[in-house]
Amino acid sequence: MTALPDPARSRAVLIGTASYRHLPQLPAVEAGVVDLAAELCDATVWGLPVQHCTVVTDPLSPQTILDPVYQASEEATDTLLVYFAGHGMRDADSADLYLALGDSREHLGYTAVAYQHLRTALRSARARRKVVLLDCCFSGRAARALSGSDVLAAEAAVDGAYVLTASPRDRIALAPDGERYTAFTGELLTVLRHGVEDGPELIDLDTLYRVLLERLRAKNRPLPQHSQENGVGRLPLARNKSRAARHTTPVGPVLAADVRAAMVSTGLAVARLLRAEGNTRDALPVLRLALQEQQNAGAQGDLLTVQLELSELLAETGQVKDAIEVLELAFQQVHKVYGPEAVLVCRRLADLLQESGNHLQACEVLKHALDIGERGGPA
Repeated sequence: MTALPDPARSRAVLIGTASYRHLPQLPAVEAGVVDLAAELCDATVWGLPVQHCTVVTDPLSPQTILDPVYQASEEATDTLLVYFAGHGMRDADSADLYLALGDSREHLGYTAVAYQHLRTALRSARARRKVVLLDCCFSGRAARALSGSDVLAAEAAVDGAYVLTASPRDRIALAPDGERYTAFTGELLTVLRHGVEDGPELIDLDTLYRVLLERLRAKNRPLPQHSQENGVGRLPLARNKSRAARHTTPVGPVLAADVRAAMVSTGLAVARLLRAEGNTRDALPVLRLALQEQQNAGAQGDLLTVQLELSELLAETGQVKDAIEVLELAFQQVHKVYGPEAVLVCRRLADLLQESGNHLQACEVLKHALDIGERGGPA
């Protein structure tokens, strides 16, 4: 396979559960699922149209997870990618895998989504190739059962699909303290954003697995598992940015818009690096500058990504009023469309409005999130 899957005939469904009533919270999941959607839709990575990438955050019912998968299964004829991040569970009376919902209770499979139901949806898909990424955490009996074996990958297998799983031994391994992303998704995003040094022009699934295995092993973190059918591992999933950076030369004059776009992208990367190191003081002005340059360019690009990142950092540093102003601007951009970040903008804005005492306005924003979810996909 020498080309990426056709974005027009492919679909992605990204599911992340960060908030739980009875299980430990996983705040790193929300950032990971949204940023992964942004990378898959980035033209320099895959270029999947935004309307072909459905993001489901904090689902509370099985249909909230399964409905968009069934819809994508009917629409995709080239490649279907499904990603889940959150708690993985084992029922007390069986070895079956369950995907935890916000109200799920440990060892009670009936309170979660049985993976076999997701697998059934994938088996019915029209797509020629299917990719399943599971970033699940386990504890107690489940962790011991999976230790040192490919039990999860075997159980998760889908005919004609490539399944790549993270198998953490404990909760901390899934979301290391102080890090923005879970261990598995963090390395996945690093590969998509920066590529693989000395790797192929297009990163196929087998290469992705090998790189993730090496990097997670080097950090002494739980090792991923994989299984595949019909040689799907040769399927290219992303352009190798490392290779492109070495070999691409500008064609024609460099335009001011190109310079601004480069400044925004670089600023976003620098700010994330500063945040990862705990340097929020310097990250804030970098993000403000990136936002200003993006607005001056008069184009969407990474605008929503910068706004979400800036508002999150402002809220973390106690500047709630400024964070609300940033999100209100973002809300004006997404209030008529549904995309990977639209619902997240609404949810974050509603949370900050409620925190600041604007309960009525928060309710209106949440109502709008439900409306766009009904028009464009599950919220």
